[in-house]
Amino acid sequence: MIDPAFLVGQVFNGLSVGSIYLLAALGLALSFGLMRVINMAHGEIVMFGGYVAYLTMHIVPGPLALPAAILAAFVSAGVLGAVLEALLVSRLAERPLDTLLATWGVSLIAQQAARDLFGATGVSVTAPSWLDGVINVGGVSLPYTRLFIILIAALALGGLGVFLKTTRLGLLVRAVNQDRPTASAMGVSVRRVDMLVFGLGAAVAGVAGVILALLGPVTPSVGQSYIVPAFLVVVMGGLGSITGTAIAAVAIGLVSALSQVFVDVSFAQVLMLLFVVVFLQFRPEGVVAVRSRALDS
Repeated sequence: MIDPAFLVGQVFNGLSVGSIYLLAALGLALSFGLMRVINMAHGEIVMFGGYVAYLTMHIVPGPLALPAAILAAFVSAGVLGAVLEALLVSRLAERPLDTLLATWGVSLIAQQAARDLFGATGVSVTAPSWLDGVINVGGVSLPYTRLFIILIAALALGGLGVFLKTTRLGLLVRAVNQDRPTASAMGVSVRRVDMLVFGLGAAVAGVAGVILALLGPVTPSVGQSYIVPAFLVVVMGGLGSITGTAIAAVAIGLVSALSQVFVDVSFAQVLMLLFVVVFLQFRPEGVVAVRSRALDS
């Protein structure tokens, strides 16, 4: 019989894993929902955030190191995403296959650059002392680090929701997402909105890299470990839906963690994929169906 405390612990782990998937998938959901662009270099932006955290936490010591690393990764990854969109993605936006191949090439270049600069074995980031320890709830140990991951994911999701719903820039993003030609005809700079969304998605991916750095070494291929689950989250959530992405990330995280109660990690990944496939058989539009002429055309 399964120990109830162990089962609750796995649920908590599933929530934390789902939080990581959410941070990694939010940028993909934004860029694909708005631009219908599959960014194969998204995992390398996650990796970039991890290396930025490593460098920042060596420059800024003490309890402020982690907040500084998150801010630095958010800003630098956002700038990197905006530059990538301006120099490459925008020129190939009308040719989705070319965009996929080009961003895949960027991912290979980024991985090799990371190997040359930091080595193939990876670098380690030491979590600050205020993240040490656990909270014991009913016999279940909840590590501060995992609680912090869930908090950051909730803040990112809430902040993104507030941005899209209450700001003028968010209004423009929603307008372009619903109908690009009409928004352009009404004076909205669709190009600037595309760059903003791509950069914002990259910024959130950079934060995901900082979170991953707290859990294990940052390697040139660390982003590739999470890019496939992130794509599954986007597809299952409903293309371009932030709410659907959040629900799908939690669901996939829970399935992955609870599967490991009965099977090993490798087979749990297979069960996670089967879960998404079966779900899409019954609801092919995803958790939340998004109405957008950008997706219909």
